[in-house]
Amino acid sequence: MRLKNRRGRITANVDMTPMIDIVFQLIVFFLVSTTFAVVPGIKLNLPQSTTSEGTSVQGITIYADKDGVMFFNDKEVSMENLGQELLSFDIGTSKKEEFPVSLEADSEVTNGTIVKIFDVIRQSGFSLINLRTKSER
Repeated sequence: MRLKNRRGRITANVDMTPMIDIVFQLIVFFLVSTTFAVVPGIKLNLPQSTTSEGTSVQGITIYADKDGVMFFNDKEVSMENLGQELLSFDIGTSKKEEFPVSLEADSEVTNGTIVKIFDVIRQSGFSLINLRTKSER
């Protein structure tokens, strides 16, 4: 702080440049260090739909590809283990009937496999199921 004497009066001057520099560096740090949602490393060819709507990505996401590989969020599971994973998943204070489950199935996954996955999800107590697609443009 620099003090200036003007005709018997002392005035104070505060230099704001260092504070602005620190705030800018904090903003850059938080932007760079923010983590983003990481999805499993499988490539899905989602079916296209002209009537698709946006849904929340919160909740449980199940991925299925044409080779039979399935992921429960980021953990690889089999059809036999899927029910156990759903039953042991901690949903907090939410009700299972209102907790969203999203199914992302490759466009080449058979209808029978999708029905089996839906059955396992419903047997586990979840009833809010979204079948994810990509929109045609």
